[in-house]
Amino acid sequence: MPPLVPPTNPLPVPYAGAATAQANRRVVKRLLWLVVAAFAFGFALVPLYDTLCRLTGINGKTINVPGRSVVTGAAAVPASRVDLQRTVSLEFVGTAMPGLPWEVRPLTGRLDLHPGEVHQARFLVHNRSDRPIVGQAIPSVSPGTAAQYFTKLDCFCFQQQTLAPGETRELPVVFIVEPALDADVRDVTLSYAFFIQPDPKPQAQP
Repeated sequence: MPPLVPPTNPLPVPYAGAATAQANRRVVKRLLWLVVAAFAFGFALVPLYDTLCRLTGINGKTINVPGRSVVTGAAAVPASRVDLQRTVSLEFVGTAMPGLPWEVRPLTGRLDLHPGEVHQARFLVHNRSDRPIVGQAIPSVSPGTAAQYFTKLDCFCFQQQTLAPGETRELPVVFIVEPALDADVRDVTLSYAFFIQPDPKPQAQP
């Protein structure tokens, strides 16, 4: 009769439990790093998006003319430049991106205008949270070919907006649709995407 082979003892439970706990800790650490990286990327998304659109011209980035007042902008457009033979229908859209507890809507839904005229539109924003929130609006124009002919003389998107808890505010934009706009373009959409921004750091008191 062949000799009996003793059964192999299973791995002691304490060792198996320790290995599982160590593996779980590694998974948790990796997930935490992913959360931190995603959070940082969310704050960096707005400047990266804005820079990319400026360099490539994608997504209908508009022309900004900061520092010019409404009066200066209007005076800079002679009446002879206004194309009274054409009418362009301009639609306004506002969107609060995920993570921003604001309500955003245009007070001017649609506007019919002649290219070369100076016009103003307003957006209404409301902070639904119980804390101050900083937001940044990023504009885009559709169709993209119309973006280079859409000039903003004054715009709330030139700087970040800080809303107190429960605050409601009207945000104006003053603009010109240039007469050089392609004659085949009769409908244009101006959209603003609002992104949440980091809270400003308090300045140290002297």
